[in-house]
Amino acid sequence: MPESSFSILSEIGSIPSGNGEEIKFTVDSFKGHKYVSVRKYLKSDSYSGPTKAGITLSPEIAGKISAALNALPDDYKASQDSELGKYAKRQGLSVILRISSYLNTNGIDIRQWQEDETYTGWTKKGIRLPLEKLPEIKRLFLQTVKYFEDNK
Repeated sequence: MPESSFSILSEIGSIPSGNGEEIKFTVDSFKGHKYVSVRKYLKSDSYSGPTKAGITLSPEIAGKISAALNALPDDYKASQDSELGKYAKRQGLSVILRISSYLNTNGIDIRQWQEDETYTGWTKKGIRLPLEKLPEIKRLFLQTVKYFEDNK
């Protein structure tokens, strides 16, 4: 397989989110680089597969997110929005992990934040995970970290 091709190396697991949707955690490879993908997938009569809703993370950032989430108790209920971490992806681009409220539900947002001379603010890249699935999310991130430890 050529170096420039995309491939899924490992399907870590998924979280069903209803209406034929699920959020999949995978380890992927593109141009020889391995990364973590957390992406929403659809399954319907007209389309089945990945959506644009999702984010890719380096193994290092996935490990930091895993550590930040594991510091929360499994029964964590956010009483207010809070930032749990900000991780540099490259110059001018970071991944922000936060607990936020949207439409009266609390969720875990993992979203890119751009800060440069052309734009400052949220990008379209990101995913919202249901806070009530925190134990499952923790487990999936831990399995992702373990994958990279076992496959150096």
